[in-house]
Amino acid sequence: MRSDLNVPMDGARVADDQRIVASLPTIRMLVDAGARVLVLSHLGRPKGEVDPGLSLAPVAERLGAVLGREVRFGPDPLGRGVAEPISGEVVLLENTRFELGETRNDTELARSWADLGDLFVNDAFGTAHRAHASTVGIASAMRSKGGDAVSGLLMARELRYLGDALREPDRPFVAILGGAKISGKIDVISALSSRVDRLLVGGAMANTFFRALGLDTGASLVEEDRIEMARELLEVVGDTLLLPTDCIVAESLEAGSRSRVVHRSQVEDADHIVDVGPETVTAFDEVIGRARTVVWNGPMGVFEVPDFSRGTEGVAHSVADACDGGALVVVGGGDSAAAAHLAGVSDRLSHISSGGGASLALLAGQELPGVESLSDGA
Repeated sequence: MRSDLNVPMDGARVADDQRIVASLPTIRMLVDAGARVLVLSHLGRPKGEVDPGLSLAPVAERLGAVLGREVRFGPDPLGRGVAEPISGEVVLLENTRFELGETRNDTELARSWADLGDLFVNDAFGTAHRAHASTVGIASAMRSKGGDAVSGLLMARELRYLGDALREPDRPFVAILGGAKISGKIDVISALSSRVDRLLVGGAMANTFFRALGLDTGASLVEEDRIEMARELLEVVGDTLLLPTDCIVAESLEAGSRSRVVHRSQVEDADHIVDVGPETVTAFDEVIGRARTVVWNGPMGVFEVPDFSRGTEGVAHSVADACDGGALVVVGGGDSAAAAHLAGVSDRLSHISSGGGASLALLAGQELPGVESLSDGA
């Protein structure tokens, strides 16, 4: 089974076990069926070298704690030296990315993993957009030897929610995009612009659109090489796209920095745009409040600094209210998921994705190699 146990670590301690908890339903289903479960996962980016600081040993301990049963740890990524598990036992092998061939989707490495079992379950949605040996290669190798390669419960849930939101959305359909860079979401904007009724844009990526409109952005983050691209997008998307009309500016991005609310046309040379303003929060809330389907990916500002988190928190509460009113609300992974947790609205949303990059790829209309390689990938 390939899980996504790439969790934040604080030294040798798991700092956040959300992804571990998300993996439990599939593991429990397999254990209850009497399966012998070998779990594969990566942690961090060791680039094919053994890094003790990125060992999955602490993750195995936490997985056992939340699973409520012992999880044996295999210190070798290929399972060498690990006694064959018995019925109902769970073994977590060492970091797949300690193997150089993992990110290269090496055929021999994938075959070595496939030879460890009779069935491959891919439950790692967070890596589904990557063609790696432990996701794509192993699925192909398993099918070649006559075994099945199927999705786990988490993967199926992700595909169902994100797929439903895109295939046949109840309308109005509203997408909210934030974060730092327009370049990382250009395909998403292009793909969604023809599908959504309104596209709300905040965060630092809005600054590049401001410059495309001829507005000053002071000392704010702007992708200078994407201004022309933003200008072209504005012409294509038209009134579908709604940009902030006011913003919070500060002397720096540091906590405690003096800030003020200004119209987007009044940003001064030394200003850093750190959040959307209250007028924008109200305008976004009105649009979100009428929505029947909402997809949100990316914060509205420097939300990790409490002084600059009001815009992101406002959007979080708006989408939660929409969900309370019957709308389908899907939140992309990464920062927007963290923002939903910080705002205390996670349990009021339809679905929070476990994979930021994979969810963006789906929203952009791209195929996911980790899904296409499965027996039922079509």
